[in-house]
Amino acid sequence: MTDKTYSPMTPYQLPFPKEAQQEIVIPHAIPADEREWVPQAENVWFRPLCLNTAQGYWMNLLRVRKSGVLSRHRHPQAVHGMVLKGRWRYLEHDWEATEGSYVFEPPGETHTLYVPEDVEEMITYFQVNGVMFYCDPWGNYTGYEDVFTKIDMCRKHYAAVGLGEDYVDQFIR
Repeated sequence: MTDKTYSPMTPYQLPFPKEAQQEIVIPHAIPADEREWVPQAENVWFRPLCLNTAQGYWMNLLRVRKSGVLSRHRHPQAVHGMVLKGRWRYLEHDWEATEGSYVFEPPGETHTLYVPEDVEEMITYFQVNGVMFYCDPWGNYTGYEDVFTKIDMCRKHYAAVGLGEDYVDQFIR
């Protein structure tokens, strides 16, 4: 029989399911070590936080140190973002995402990410669900990214900079 007396500070006492995945805790999500930023394009990097292969989403920090158009893309599923530094906008909309802004991008939206010329650095936390399709202004497909292409990019980069290709494994669930 279990003793029913406990304090609110008593942790859960039963075992977790053996199939349960481990938590991801990243004390310094914005890393001091530049090698943790994975190059995506010239003056564009991402820092993986969670790469969920079972559900097909990824969470990362996107860092941009250039002005102009970053990419034009479409999302078949929702995207969530929060601007941590700098600002950006989509050419198709009249709003601007500034520091502290939360952005919800509905499924099916196609937009062109633009960083204004006076922004030296932009960092945004994104959760991307599913695939991100790149396209031209008329919607013609030019490429894609998904959680698996992100993992491949990380493995290659981390191996090249001396962290080891398995460095990315800590972010994969």
